[in-house]
Amino acid sequence: MSENRVTGGVLPPYLLDHLARHGDDHLRACASGTLSLDHRRDLLGRDGAERPRIAAALAGTAQRHIYDAGGRTELPGALVRTEGQPQSGDVAVDDAYDYLGATYAFFWEVFGRHSIDNAGLPLLGSVHYGEHYENAFWDGAQMVFGDGDGKIFNRFTIALDVIGHELSHGVIEHEAGLVYQNQAGALNESLSDVFGTLVKQYHLRQKVEQADWIIGAGLFTDAVKAVGLRSMKAPGSAYDDPLLGKDPQPGHMRDLVVTRQDNGGVHINSGIPNRAFYLLASALGGFAWEKAGRIWYDTLCDGRLANDADFAAFAHLSGEVAGGLYGKESAERRAVLAAWKSVGLGE
Repeated sequence: MSENRVTGGVLPPYLLDHLARHGDDHLRACASGTLSLDHRRDLLGRDGAERPRIAAALAGTAQRHIYDAGGRTELPGALVRTEGQPQSGDVAVDDAYDYLGATYAFFWEVFGRHSIDNAGLPLLGSVHYGEHYENAFWDGAQMVFGDGDGKIFNRFTIALDVIGHELSHGVIEHEAGLVYQNQAGALNESLSDVFGTLVKQYHLRQKVEQADWIIGAGLFTDAVKAVGLRSMKAPGSAYDDPLLGKDPQPGHMRDLVVTRQDNGGVHINSGIPNRAFYLLASALGGFAWEKAGRIWYDTLCDGRLANDADFAAFAHLSGEVAGGLYGKESAERRAVLAAWKSVGLGE
């Protein structure tokens, strides 16, 4: 397995492990089956299936192809909807189509980025993957969505920011190739959360104070005490439930979690840079994608960002980028430095 390749999916393995140990028979079977599929993919990489060869789209135009895996794990499955076709009547298919389009629109209209690779890469998605599969992931070639277990998790096409998050892993892979371990991996996860929530905010035209800053709102059913997978505003507060455990995310460097699990805590410690971005966006106000998002995107695309960058390296470079965009003595650069200082990084 290449340590640069993002593994698993949007759901942290420790959350699935908790369900596998504390759920009823159905939930244990669903969580264990999902962990097994994710582990196999981690070991073997992509499934080796021949993906359709589709011509790149014209600039400013998405090229979406949605497939139905039919409860199997062979990808991509049967083609059910392509670019420009009407709704299929299958809510998972139509969610995937709409939200892949919303993610494309965000990156194109805000940053002038033409799909994941900035060269018109077609956006492929497969729905109804596996039986009660509790995850969604980007495998380097396409998006894949499970239907959830029906008791704890809804279908994984339900949350626009989750789709934005996973597609953003592809953007990060093409730009910085951040190693998926320790702080670099947590930075990878955080950047995906940042762009995922910005996709949702842009789609809804929400200002900073209107947004919920929750990743994965709607994924959980009412059977558990949870608002989503992660809170960027208040890391560690997204869920607290006997079936799920307690959200373990820290929001400050003094609480950084040192662990060998979860690739060194990539889904856990991402709460620290997530909190920094929220603080920056709140300080600048307005639409978060206009200034805060621009600073983060330009920092990601800056050739000085090493693939093993830690939080401090990203914090320093984002200050440099903000100075280049708005001036070294600008309010924007000061806000960047203050946001990082608030989570224990920088001077």
